[in-house]
Amino acid sequence: MDTSTIVAFGLVFLTIVILVKTAIVVPQQNAYVVERLGKYSKTMNAGFHILFPFIERVAYKHTLKEQAADIQEQICITRDNVQVGVDGVLYLQVLDPGRASYGIGNYMFAISQLAQTTLRSEIGKIELDRTFEERGTINQNVVAELDKASDPWGVKVLRYEIKNINPPQDVLSAMEKQMRAEREKRAVILTSEGERDARINEAEGEKQQVIKQSEAVKMQQINEAQGEAEAIMAVATATAGGIRQVANAVTDQGGPEAMQLRVAEQYIQQFGNLAKVGNTFVVPSNLADLTSMMALATDIAKGKSGSGSTPAEKRNCRWVRLCA
Repeated sequence: MDTSTIVAFGLVFLTIVILVKTAIVVPQQNAYVVERLGKYSKTMNAGFHILFPFIERVAYKHTLKEQAADIQEQICITRDNVQVGVDGVLYLQVLDPGRASYGIGNYMFAISQLAQTTLRSEIGKIELDRTFEERGTINQNVVAELDKASDPWGVKVLRYEIKNINPPQDVLSAMEKQMRAEREKRAVILTSEGERDARINEAEGEKQQVIKQSEAVKMQQINEAQGEAEAIMAVATATAGGIRQVANAVTDQGGPEAMQLRVAEQYIQQFGNLAKVGNTFVVPSNLADLTSMMALATDIAKGKSGSGSTPAEKRNCRWVRLCA
């Protein structure tokens, strides 16, 4: 192999090396920062690019994906002077590769350190009991402070999440006792409220029962009174009807004679029973006098004794003593 052939092979090899060094393929969601003679030239996005050999070079490579950075646990002091260990995770994304390359040397380290200091400041503003309740507020405040600081670096802080808050063991024991006492207090309160509600319900039930019973008695009395009133009205109506029929019968032909006959029969029947109910009775002086007989029979039917006789009747009668 002569010298010209060797030189030709050398040129071919050098050309291949130069092409390999200058032909750049940028992956998706990545950005390369190119310098020309040591000065920022351009930012190459995803795709195929060719650089000027020996003049341009890729100085920085950045991923445009969202990145997660673990924030190591650190000791923070709360407002009530209690030491707690707090760690978290930070989510960020590069928006401007040029400023991320020249704005700061290591933006990941800078943001993680700033996150720790900001977290200590936020924890120091609140008491221990509120640190567990105010996680969302703490996260928002940390993100707001980091976003202000990282904006000149071309980096966007998206989220910050506290993973663990670890108080000392003695504080944990005291918190457990406090929580246990609070639960027992709430249990006692709930039990007493349940008993109170039960008593109220029982009293309300008894009240409703008494009301219902009184209403039932009232309705019973009303119904009985209405029944008695209706019975009295029925008896009165029947009596009035009977009297009305008797009056009509008396006014008819032969009615007076029938009435006198009926009165005489009643007189004889009651006169025969006088000795059974008393030993003193009134006898008319003239038994043939039908009018006196009817009057006497009527008085006997009413009183069944001579105690109901009027003074006029006593003057027209004689006393007769019967021995039982």
